[in-house]
Amino acid sequence: MTHKLHGRLMLDLAGTTLMDGEPALLQQSQVGGVILFARNVESRQQVESLVAEIRSVAPHLLIAVDQEGGRVQRFKEGFTALPPMQSLGDLTLQDREAGLALARDCGWLMAAEVIACGLDISFAPVLDVDRDTSTIIGNRAFSDQPQLVIDVAGAFIAGMNEAGMAATGKHFPGHGGVVADSHLEAPVDPRSWAELSEHDLLPFAALADQLGGIMPAHITFPVIDPDSVGFSRFWLQRILRDQLGFEGVIFSDDLAMKGADIVGGYVQKAQRALSAGCDMILVCNDRAGALEVLDFMNKQQIAGSDKIAAMLKAKSWSWAQLEHDDRRVATIARLRDVN
Repeated sequence: MTHKLHGRLMLDLAGTTLMDGEPALLQQSQVGGVILFARNVESRQQVESLVAEIRSVAPHLLIAVDQEGGRVQRFKEGFTALPPMQSLGDLTLQDREAGLALARDCGWLMAAEVIACGLDISFAPVLDVDRDTSTIIGNRAFSDQPQLVIDVAGAFIAGMNEAGMAATGKHFPGHGGVVADSHLEAPVDPRSWAELSEHDLLPFAALADQLGGIMPAHITFPVIDPDSVGFSRFWLQRILRDQLGFEGVIFSDDLAMKGADIVGGYVQKAQRALSAGCDMILVCNDRAGALEVLDFMNKQQIAGSDKIAAMLKAKSWSWAQLEHDDRRVATIARLRDVN
């Protein structure tokens, strides 16, 4: 099956409706996606209107959000508040059958609600192996036990897929071993290949064929490879593509994050991410930076990707359907008992 070629830049929007110049920006052939943040959200109805506005000017775009659960949920008012993923891991330790069933239903519920607003994907789930080491991951992770992450994340992914959403595992090959926040600095993880492959890498290896997308971490593992993961052909080609057999979309993490600055300015970052093997690069919260990258991509005539179309939503949901859906009602009732 031949998929339509997609532009390989994902950027963000300024406000709750399209601003002057944004429709033309979204129509640029190198732009293939949009990500929404909390500043783009006032209400459920407003999100639906904004997405409809985006679709009216650029119907092909992949529209994304970070709606993981816990402290990372951009959509709040009118949406189900999901627990941190660690709660689902803990529940599964206590009662395996109930925990995995709830994880699957939470994946389905999150995906169905996001799709009902017209979006395609939430960048989820977190596959990092952590409990309280990392300042930025912590309870966003299902567990600090690799096999438990595999089991509970696998159930969550199955639920997302049932709703019609492709899953994106992050942050390859694992952010759980470093304290530093890659939004603020460039973390370095001193562990060896043996340590990583027997621990953090296990969920990515086990779930690679169930994921539509993977997002690498802005982390350097100097004992293994001198380059930061998102700019490394070793990590993205040799390990992720060749060794793990991953065939889906590689999304860069946001190139505006401080962890990405080690390779230079925006053009250098975009160039390195694309040549390392990223299919789509994200430049968020810095419009000047996004325009710089867009100009570079236009001048270089960067070829589109035929992989990105596979991330578009596979089903449609409406809020009228969901309001009285038995599975949604039952899941919300069970979530009242979960932290």
